[in-house]
Amino acid sequence: MELIEEFEAERARLLSLAHRILGSAEDAEDAVQTAWVRLQAADHTRIRTPAAWFTTVTARLCLDQLRARERRGETPLFAEMLPGDRIAVDEEFLRRDKVSRALMVLLDKLTPTQRVAYVLHDLFGVPFREIADVLDTTPTNAKKLASRARQRLEGTDPASAEEAPRTSGHWRIVDAFLSAARGGHIDTLITLMAPEVVRAADPALLPEGGAVEVVGNHAVAEETRHFADRVHASIPMLVNGAVAAVIAPGGHPIAAITFTFEDDRIARISIARLKPTDEVRPVRPGGLRTL
Repeated sequence: MELIEEFEAERARLLSLAHRILGSAEDAEDAVQTAWVRLQAADHTRIRTPAAWFTTVTARLCLDQLRARERRGETPLFAEMLPGDRIAVDEEFLRRDKVSRALMVLLDKLTPTQRVAYVLHDLFGVPFREIADVLDTTPTNAKKLASRARQRLEGTDPASAEEAPRTSGHWRIVDAFLSAARGGHIDTLITLMAPEVVRAADPALLPEGGAVEVVGNHAVAEETRHFADRVHASIPMLVNGAVAAVIAPGGHPIAAITFTFEDDRIARISIARLKPTDEVRPVRPGGLRTL
């Protein structure tokens, strides 16, 4: 099989790899296509292990893109920074490739080198000696970068470990709330909220004329019908230590829904833009394994 044919056989894997690194299907397509162009111009007699060569070139191109974004102040790729058609393409990619929405949100918290090292090793099983070539470092340092990435993604600090048991019941309520909202089960939503529950939202996240504050479990439950797309793009996560759900269409965060509880019912729902400085963690320490 000629190298061009081998590349085409590897294209789907390379697209998946580039998407995990870049968080954008369009940018992943560009990176893989550029790798294909470089293959055409390369001396094929010097490529002894084609799959490794394809991976290394693609990953280097992705790393260059991440660093360019960082220089332009475009990291992470928040939803409001992207046109709707790109978000739609990314959303379809998540569904088709069965990519974890939560993982894509968390990957944005890594440095470019940590993200590349983690994706290559933990998600695609690339040996550290090859990752070292991508990052222009040593295998030992590549291993350290992947390890630091893993720790940041899993949220394994002692404070998170202490908080997890106290909030386990609240997570069950949030899961039930999101599930009922996705399914349009209004009666279930009503039972999960206190009678005088308050929903408060950033006006910028509401349609024109939308109420900044809604009071009452019936009113809040009925309102979820109008935000089905955002509910479907939401995943439970810790935001600044609070029980929350992150709205992330296409894997790109846009807002956090934080919940306050009284007597095992939701007493307040606050919806605000997610900022780059916000601390986002998986539901429980070590939760990366279940994303």
